[in-house]
Amino acid sequence: MPSPTRYLVLMPAYNPGPVLGRSVREVLAVWPDLWVVVDGSTDGSDSGIATLQAEHPGLKVIPWAENRGKGTAILHGARLALDAGYTHALVMDCDGQHPADRIRSFVNTSQKHPDSMVLGQPVFGPDVPVERLWGRKLSVALAWFEVLGPWLGDPLFGFRVYPLAPLTRVLHRDGRGRRYDFDHEAVVRLFWAGVPAIKLEAECRYPSPEEGGVTHFRYVRDNLRFASLHFRLITAWFQHVPILVNRRKSLLNTA
Repeated sequence: MPSPTRYLVLMPAYNPGPVLGRSVREVLAVWPDLWVVVDGSTDGSDSGIATLQAEHPGLKVIPWAENRGKGTAILHGARLALDAGYTHALVMDCDGQHPADRIRSFVNTSQKHPDSMVLGQPVFGPDVPVERLWGRKLSVALAWFEVLGPWLGDPLFGFRVYPLAPLTRVLHRDGRGRRYDFDHEAVVRLFWAGVPAIKLEAECRYPSPEEGGVTHFRYVRDNLRFASLHFRLITAWFQHVPILVNRRKSLLNTA
């Protein structure tokens, strides 16, 4: 008999402004268990959602005094969730980009394949910034090389379901995926560790500033971090090549 699974939504938040409250309400309308890791926010956005806890017992707000990065926040929440008996987390951003109405379909797919990661594949609208679109094309190409195939699709779209035990295991070392590099490094290392990937489409929005849209991505700083990430992955890639070649043959034969 398969082991029972238990799911929560995990959402890191750093100075998202009013959009956080809207995103939290959208999630709670479709899924009862939501943990928000407030990663050193100074804009007071977490005070509004704290008031929702009285009517939503599955909502948990985990505050940090200082900003430590998206990946660190997710991993902290993942470890706490494991300790609390959860087996899987659907991770999503708090900035309105990710579709809360797709949570149940992603969880349903994961429940049928609990050993897999379920990776959202973005369906962009006309609001996508051109520079982000081209940056993603480069990341997709690098991910293809790092796993020898298109098995991961878009490695930067952070709307996805992770099995928590392997996630915390592959990223336990300091320096792995602690900030914006988390999304890409997590899926590559999970694939290297033998975790299958299932890809599902999901809409991706880029809310305007008038709609509360905000980004903390800094092109020079964070692109340098991505360069360091790929150096780290490609350096480690060679030891995984024999296994990746065999998995590629297997996946091609079953396609």
